[in-house]
Amino acid sequence: MNIKKHIPNTITLLNLFCGCIAAVFVAQLNFELAFYFVCLGIFLDFFDGFFARLFKVSSPLGLQLDSLADMVTSGLVPGYVMFSMMESASNSNPYFSFLGFIITMGSCYRLANFNIDTRQTDSFIGLPTPANALFILSLPLVLKYSDSLVMLEILTNNWILLGISLFSAYILNAEIPLFSLKIKKFSIKENALQIGFLLLSFLMLLFLQYLAIPLIIIVYVLLSVLNNTFSKK
Repeated sequence: MNIKKHIPNTITLLNLFCGCIAAVFVAQLNFELAFYFVCLGIFLDFFDGFFARLFKVSSPLGLQLDSLADMVTSGLVPGYVMFSMMESASNSNPYFSFLGFIITMGSCYRLANFNIDTRQTDSFIGLPTPANALFILSLPLVLKYSDSLVMLEILTNNWILLGISLFSAYILNAEIPLFSLKIKKFSIKENALQIGFLLLSFLMLLFLQYLAIPLIIIVYVLLSVLNNTFSKK
């Protein structure tokens, strides 16, 4: 029995398990623990592919399993969080909050498309679902820990939350190339963009805490767009 070939899939299933736990915490309106379990799931999601390549046991089953696990951790959970935020916000129509699951539908489409898109081996086209999940799950934490009245008004307005949901579904599937954080060659010059982004992200997290997370995702997209523009020139 080759134990090595089962290690990546086991890690993938642990990612799924984290997503299930996160969904339970969202149901209990414990967004902080939900955020941490999604972070753990995303961490495991990185290492299942790493070990599959390390042990040379990549398989079509692992690819499909990875997407199915991500569908829960980075697809269902952020949609559920947005549903909960919209349900808590003031709105006369009790069914309006179901529109938060637009994020889940957008994530599902991206994950299915990712499996058949041969262009996304070294970089991404559209925002990866884990990054989008972190963006969405950080919003209730920003709302909880921010003293800003502007943030309070923005993140409790259902129309703005709907706009965020629609934009989330769009950016997940947009034909926008985004740079990868994978460092293949140990060269500062060739990885200047990745290193600069990681250092900036660290500083933002240090000073802004939860507020840094959505800003980091926005900066990531903007840097990618600028990088694409200058690369073409």
